[in-house]
Amino acid sequence: MAKKVVATLKKEGAGNDYVKVIKAVKSPKSGHYTFREEIVPQDAVKDFFSKP
Repeated sequence: MAKKVVATLKKEGAGNDYVKVIKAVKSPKSGHYTFREEIVPQDAVKDFFSKP
């Protein structure tokens, strides 16, 4: 029987402060797109997309 570790680690309101963002970045050499993924705080989402 599996233990419910996830339920004990999850705190009320915690874990909702971060989001996973994915950005398509075009390579200047080949012209192909690559995807950049990061987990950032909700407050920093606009900063992530404004950076080149």
